[in-house]
Amino acid sequence: MSCHSSPDLGPHDGRQVLLVGPPNVGKSVLFGHLTGLTVSVANYAGTTVELARGRGRFGSCETAVIDLPGTYTLSATNEAEEVATKILSSQADLVLIVADALHLEASLYLVQQVLGLGHRAVVILNRVDVAADRGIVIDAQSLSWELGVPVVPTVAVRGEGLEELNRVIADRLENPVAPPDATAHIDDETLWRRSEEIARRVERRVERGLTRNQRMTNRLIHPWPGIPIALAILSLAFGVIIGLGMGTRQFILLPVARGYIFPLIRSAVLAVTSPGFLQSVLIGEYGFLIKGIEWPFTLVLPYVVSFYLVISILEDSGYLPRLAVLLDSSLSRLGLRGSHTISLLLGYGCAIPGILSARAMGSHKERVILATLISLAVPCISQTGALFALLAEASVLMVPALFGLSFLVMFVAGAVMDKLLPGHQSQLVFEMPVLLRPQPRVIGRKVRGQIIHYLYDGALPMVVAVGVAAILYETGVLVVLARLLAPLVTGWLRLPAEAAVPLVLGVVRRELTVLPLLEMDLTSLQLFVGATVGLFYVPCIAVVATLHKEFGPGVALRLLLLTTGVAFLLGGVIAQVGALTALFLG
Repeated sequence: MSCHSSPDLGPHDGRQVLLVGPPNVGKSVLFGHLTGLTVSVANYAGTTVELARGRGRFGSCETAVIDLPGTYTLSATNEAEEVATKILSSQADLVLIVADALHLEASLYLVQQVLGLGHRAVVILNRVDVAADRGIVIDAQSLSWELGVPVVPTVAVRGEGLEELNRVIADRLENPVAPPDATAHIDDETLWRRSEEIARRVERRVERGLTRNQRMTNRLIHPWPGIPIALAILSLAFGVIIGLGMGTRQFILLPVARGYIFPLIRSAVLAVTSPGFLQSVLIGEYGFLIKGIEWPFTLVLPYVVSFYLVISILEDSGYLPRLAVLLDSSLSRLGLRGSHTISLLLGYGCAIPGILSARAMGSHKERVILATLISLAVPCISQTGALFALLAEASVLMVPALFGLSFLVMFVAGAVMDKLLPGHQSQLVFEMPVLLRPQPRVIGRKVRGQIIHYLYDGALPMVVAVGVAAILYETGVLVVLARLLAPLVTGWLRLPAEAAVPLVLGVVRRELTVLPLLEMDLTSLQLFVGATVGLFYVPCIAVVATLHKEFGPGVALRLLLLTTGVAFLLGGVIAQVGALTALFLG
């Protein structure tokens, strides 16, 4: 047997397999199985849509595997669908089409659209266990005969059917058959009618009452008891993020770094350098070899891990879409929809994917409001870790107080923008996945991927920023810039004069507004003031570039002015009120 190939679609030579399917049907789990650890993520040329690319081995064939953006149709109604349609219009050795056994008719519409392009294909019928729980049994052999391509039933989260899937993929790559005739000209009405007819012939339904899963869903999406449950879940999530992150930092990473690693670094630098500029840059006030390790890896990384662990559990359990439905009425007052809950949560990981995720959902007005709220009051995970490190040891109560303030600002800003901005509000369209028990293997893979993403896109830029800061500090440039801000810092914010330095650094990386405050002897009030300014301060340079690309220079400039103004206004008000209160009580 030999392994044949078709012309390549991307920058790599060799065979290529495409993975296409709707969101929330286990496509990412299947992609992880097909590619293992050999995965890279990059934007599709000329767009901001990310494509995951990996390598997989199937029998004697090693091939590139590309995970296309999740899409329900090839109608190209948004940029993600446009990218998926454009790639599928090119040649590929094999297309893997993920169909949802629970919603077979809707999935068959996409399946027929892809098959209509004339591709060799395999249909992966995922979530057959969930369908069976709802009384739906699908005859995979009959479905294969109807479609003219192999159909492999799977339960991706439990690994069921994946060995058979590998075997079928290998057979199709090693022994390619003629693809079906292209029928892309068939109209939508005919495709829907065919989907309905095929589903009716291959499905067998057993009438059942509401399952426990459905009854639980009804409870979670209604105000009672949905809101108390949501508050309990979010409080627990918040506690786990802080507790796990703080425990790892205090009892493992910092003792190891400060007790063993940093003394070795200092000894090595002192042995090979003499007192002066280079030595100060390496191990001085903003020492590149000390702060470049301590800040990103011992102070922020623990919270990155705990945050993505909790988010992955909530995501894989299926709770996040239910939270989105529950919050729809509240977010509608801010000019958003419940589906934007996911975008806001993504913003707590990184502002950029949070802003970009709304491209496929909602109106232009909603996208501007969402981008503003994320840029203004949603700290990224690096900044969140810095805020936790700054406040949690002084008083755990200051952490929820700060985030309560951020929610208040988000509510006011969203409500005002909803009234002032022209445009309409979209309808809530959301597919509700079933509640599932999170799989440790899947959770581990997701957390590992996010850690790698943080190391490249968060930690390394922070290390570079620390190095630049060390040079600017030792040359006196940073001190001169900070001196210009000192009257504002000491008079209005009532912080020490040296706190002006982090404000300059924060223009490069937002969390650098906060991290240097850890080294200063500040009161509880000063800590909260510094954290408030850091929370609402200017977005990172990368976020500003994204805002410029998405909405133009006017929106980017206005958001820079808004974030800076709100940061200094709220920080100063808190400082002045706190000082007056202390004077009155004293």
